[in-house]
Amino acid sequence: MTKRSLYDLYMDAAAAVRQHDATCTTCSPDRRCTTGRRLYGELVRLQDDYLAQQKTKRA
Repeated sequence: MTKRSLYDLYMDAAAAVRQHDATCTTCSPDRRCTTGRRLYGELVRLQDDYLAQQKTKRA
């Protein structure tokens, strides 16, 4: 099994948020359910990590 890249993890998290947002009846742009908050928080963390990685590669 190969290790997934940070970019792949980031894109998978974005897809999970989009999928959840499309089906959750309680989430909105202003408020998220417990699952929505967890998924969105993971997306934000991975996005920050990915962007930081890109900055170090370009430096």
